[in-house]
Amino acid sequence: MNIPDFQTIMLPLLKYYSDNLEHSTSDTIESLAQVFNLTEEDLAQLLPSGTQSIFKNRVYWAIAHLKMANLIENTQRAHYKITTNGLELLNTQPEKVNLKLLKTIPEYIEHTKNFKKERTSKVDDSEESIPDSDDNDLTPEENLEYSFQRIQKSLAQELLQKIKKLSPSFFERLVIELLVKMGYGGSLKDAGKSIGKSGDEGIDGIIKEDKLGLDVIYVQAKRWEGVVGRPELQKFVGALAGQGAKKGIFITTSYFSKDALEYTPKNETKIVLIDGEQLSRYMIDFNLGVSTISTYEIKKIDSDYFEE
Repeated sequence: MNIPDFQTIMLPLLKYYSDNLEHSTSDTIESLAQVFNLTEEDLAQLLPSGTQSIFKNRVYWAIAHLKMANLIENTQRAHYKITTNGLELLNTQPEKVNLKLLKTIPEYIEHTKNFKKERTSKVDDSEESIPDSDDNDLTPEENLEYSFQRIQKSLAQELLQKIKKLSPSFFERLVIELLVKMGYGGSLKDAGKSIGKSGDEGIDGIIKEDKLGLDVIYVQAKRWEGVVGRPELQKFVGALAGQGAKKGIFITTSYFSKDALEYTPKNETKIVLIDGEQLSRYMIDFNLGVSTISTYEIKKIDSDYFEE
């Protein structure tokens, strides 16, 4: 990925505004994308949450920091132009504009000082604060989202270890509850009657595809440690054919081999593979075996509210 960090964006952004004209955020993003020779693939890269383009997010934060230093200013909603201070800075021909440089500018120092003073008054001395670092090239959203991803990954690994130690009957109930939470099987009671009932030719159970039971899905759940290879899937497909079934879910606590992942039945049978990592992540997504300890909402200014 060739996307520059938000500090690298600052100088090209300031130079783009050096014509002393008003520029919209969208035009700024488009022009900077050309400056950095970004491809469509680069521009399509999203934050882990999938809610915003990484490049756009970094441009927004470059703009925010330049505004705090009074190097650019708002002219109207989502439009900016360079200030006299910004032009004077460019006249010095700086090699780069980054947080280290901004921290030498009085307006930026005053702005951050007020922010830190406000934050300090709201945080107990016993609490660990987030250190400021010029070496951190991630935006606040990126820091938050990547930290969230690390927490999720750690939780998923811990869940998987728990799952592998379960008894076969408990694992069976876990699979039932997860599939029902995902919208399959109708009620938990109905699904419980079907899962584990078959036991024919490697099929561990049958579950409704929807609440009305218009179609059924055959399930095989393996609490394994070793890799699941293509032969196991072929046996499962054969078992489905024996039942006249076309849909199946193969769930394992381990993982699938490359041959297994690439295997596509020649008939119309559709198989969904869920390995241990996906299983634990589904449990997190559908709140099975986990509980919420904290919830954070990220908000932004509603510009429409302040329109006269």
